[in-house]
Amino acid sequence: MTRRSDPLLKVKWEADKLLQELGIDSLPVDPFVIAERLGIALQAMPSRMGGASGMLIHVAGQFGICFPTHIDSEGFKNFSVAHEIGHYRLPGHVEAVLNEQGQHVSAAGFRSSSRYELEADHFAAALLMPTRLVSSILKKAGDGLKAVESIANECDTSLEAAAIRYAQLCPDPAAVIRSQGATIEYAFMSSSLRDFAGLDWIRKDTPLPSNSATREFNLEATNISHSRRSEGDGALQDWFGGPYRQEVFEEVVGLGSYGKSLTVLTGMQPPDEIEYEDDDEEDQALEESWTPRFRR
Repeated sequence: MTRRSDPLLKVKWEADKLLQELGIDSLPVDPFVIAERLGIALQAMPSRMGGASGMLIHVAGQFGICFPTHIDSEGFKNFSVAHEIGHYRLPGHVEAVLNEQGQHVSAAGFRSSSRYELEADHFAAALLMPTRLVSSILKKAGDGLKAVESIANECDTSLEAAAIRYAQLCPDPAAVIRSQGATIEYAFMSSSLRDFAGLDWIRKDTPLPSNSATREFNLEATNISHSRRSEGDGALQDWFGGPYRQEVFEEVVGLGSYGKSLTVLTGMQPPDEIEYEDDDEEDQALEESWTPRFRR
């Protein structure tokens, strides 16, 4: 089985390198402390700046980070600060993202198509949820939403950031999906799920499967605003197409004031571990089931 190379490996290595430089080897990783140790000033943003996830500023030789307050989530703030540290540390970012006034308004949270924003997102995830420490969590946390919540709690990150890191590090076939209304905003697949040949890659604005628990869940706005959850069984083909007739276990949770929902799909088996019935035997059984029987 061929594993795809990770194009963001250097970005994640930069995060690991920073942790090593600062001697940080335990959870939770505090990005506010890291910023202070790097000599970066910190400032809360006015809540009215709801469209921005954070800012990196460079004035008179001094770097500063403005972090958001419009979403009441310490995990969201932590990720936002870690994202800005990514812009500060990653080669070429400062030169590319700062405008003439020495400012950059970020769109963190894996919602931008910009190369620099995505790199800063992955840097933040690797900084707050180091591979070795999170892999240790996964060994004892089970799978699915339970594992995602364990990562979020131990790393002090948002549920969404923890879910994406779960998909990146989970050894089993799994996927995490963010949606709003009837449409998908993004999907992350674990490496073992990406190895399933013939699956479709979910793109932004793809409709949710009509019979999915997530589609039904999103119909009720209070499910999301009250951070309720639901679960159900579904079909892998409904989500990703492909030739595999497999069931999936679907868990969905509302993301509160963020106005979106998060879905975790688990329970799939690698194709080479499944024994399907022989097609000839299936055809024969089907033919016999439809053959008329006449009484003598």
